[in-house]
Amino acid sequence: MDTFQLTEIFRDAVFTGLKVAAPILLVSIMVGLLISIIQAATSINEQTMTFVPKLIVTALIMIVFGGWMMQQMVDFFNRIFEFIGTSI
Repeated sequence: MDTFQLTEIFRDAVFTGLKVAAPILLVSIMVGLLISIIQAATSINEQTMTFVPKLIVTALIMIVFGGWMMQQMVDFFNRIFEFIGTSI
């Protein structure tokens, strides 16, 4: 195994991690920003007001995109196992 192969594995792992985490992170950021704007406009400084909606939206995103996320991870592990099989 040379440096190029290790770099490709690392690049694939990072890219797969970003693809899997992106839906949850982007929606959580948008919900947090929306709640922060509402809090600034109404002068309500309640910490649970941001936590509970983010928790609910994160659960919904996991339900909606969970199958796709799992398939991305399975594909990644299959690529890794194929690489291990061909490099031996």
